[in-house]
Amino acid sequence: MTLHPTIARVTDRIRERSIDSRARYLQRMAAAAAEGPVRAHLSCGNQAHAYAAMSEDKEALAASRVPNIGIVTAYNDMLSAHQPFERYPDLIRAAARKAGVTAQVAGGVPAMCDGVTQGQPGMELSLFSRDVIALAAGVAMSHNCFDAALYLGVCDKIVPGLIMAAATFSHVPTIFVPAGPMTSGLPNDEKSRVRNAFAEGKATREDLMRAEMASYHGPGTCTFYGTANTNQMLMEFMGLHLPGASFVNPGTPLRDALTSAAVERAAAITALGNDFRPVGEILDERAYVNGIVGLMATGGSTNLVIHLPAMARASGVELDLQDFADLSEAVPLMAKVYPNGLADVNHFHAAGGLQFLIGQLLDAGLLHPDAKTVLGDGLTRYRQEPTLRDGKIAWQDGPAATLNDRILRPAADPFAPVGGLKQLDGNLGRGVIKISAVAPERHVIEAPARIFHDQQAVKRAFRADEFTSDCVVVVRFQGPRANGMPELHSLTPMLSVLQDRGLKVALVTDGRMSGASGKVPAAIHVSPEAACGGPLARLRDGDVIRLDAVAGTLSVLAADFAQREPVTADLAANGHGIGRELFEIFRTHAGPATSGAALVL
Repeated sequence: MTLHPTIARVTDRIRERSIDSRARYLQRMAAAAAEGPVRAHLSCGNQAHAYAAMSEDKEALAASRVPNIGIVTAYNDMLSAHQPFERYPDLIRAAARKAGVTAQVAGGVPAMCDGVTQGQPGMELSLFSRDVIALAAGVAMSHNCFDAALYLGVCDKIVPGLIMAAATFSHVPTIFVPAGPMTSGLPNDEKSRVRNAFAEGKATREDLMRAEMASYHGPGTCTFYGTANTNQMLMEFMGLHLPGASFVNPGTPLRDALTSAAVERAAAITALGNDFRPVGEILDERAYVNGIVGLMATGGSTNLVIHLPAMARASGVELDLQDFADLSEAVPLMAKVYPNGLADVNHFHAAGGLQFLIGQLLDAGLLHPDAKTVLGDGLTRYRQEPTLRDGKIAWQDGPAATLNDRILRPAADPFAPVGGLKQLDGNLGRGVIKISAVAPERHVIEAPARIFHDQQAVKRAFRADEFTSDCVVVVRFQGPRANGMPELHSLTPMLSVLQDRGLKVALVTDGRMSGASGKVPAAIHVSPEAACGGPLARLRDGDVIRLDAVAGTLSVLAADFAQREPVTADLAANGHGIGRELFEIFRTHAGPATSGAALVL
């Protein structure tokens, strides 16, 4: 199938934009790779320190004749998605010995849970934790003892941070190893119903607690299609997972066999083998375009619009919001997974999942078929799904037809002809909106502004029954320079209630919404942010705002708007408590949301 002209045009534009930065990146990668296996350059003392505690692997490590695989893990047992990683190092070391190689845990990275910190001060560290993760993974890999790397991470900031580090160690072959989603619990729409009832005072805290515990009930990723599961899709579309690895439940024989297979493949693609595949070669413009196509086709998380530019920059590739917008116009929405539908990721996987999607998009010319992956040159292998035969992974053709067209549809008969994200531009700045779950009659909202400087003020106004007419709720001073750009997902139940009461309501913010945000129109990541004197800082209560997701505009209808002086806010409180003092340098130096809000790149 011929490549779709928009895919080709956007890729060429990214390649041209990145020509100098990518050339410098590849030059550095080639120089590092030319030095050969890294352990050969370590002194005997260096190596003795590295191998001292490795017991039965010590002799093989000292001989330096076989590949040594570094493990970078985001394990902790407070994140359900990462708890399964507790037993992975033992599993990986055993698989490595069986393959005749060695493996060591190079280091760990922090992994915070946005579900725990939603609406709390700790959420103000969430976005910045991505750069901390990149730094921590860089420290782990700096021991320079590894011929390949396995990265164990799943959730919101963790995978992007690990990619930023992996891309920096461009000459090291790399595979990402997931843990999989928890089994299905309380349906997500029922959980949402109880949340909304609690917000209205129609459900007790005991009712709410029972619903939440029945939804988040065991090891594995949360089952809605938020940022964590979008990350897993992304790693498969970008060729960094083994095919079909993303959505296999934890603790199953197939999950363990996929982890062992990742070890075997990591050993095969080192410089000591015959198929050297440094991760820097995989992470090119084709990989990022394929990832964005997957984001649009599945209606994935808006958080990736921030993370992907930061990830790409780490590998010398420059992305722009216009790339997302143009690709969204070319890629059909093929999946309906909560919050865009009623199904969860387990249902999506059972309906044909990523293997069906990738096959359909390849046949439609919407993916680069020649992209490099950890398995080889070309994305065709990612049409295949894993199965167990005699305890070993075998690959078979994935489904050629959807097994449930209420969840997953072919490219020729999608849920919508365009993807789930739109760019917004206007006199209020540049931002994005996720429209895949928003009813078409709400794609255009024009209403007076209600201005707030923090989400708690919105909650107080809701409890006081102040929202009685159509409005655009503006929550400003929520960008990276103001307070770390927290997600404002805890506002979703209240805004949903207002919408269900028949009001036309929208959210406009320089902050973020969760990957689970859904049916309420939300213009987010608005840049320049208010703390930098951006247009949101000139808004006043009562200004009429027009959010037009059809035209892709975000504007205020006020004749004197350009002449107004921006207001300021007292941001001192954002710098204290729950570790926020440690992140002042991040708030001071973070880049704009449109380019990834990064500090380290």
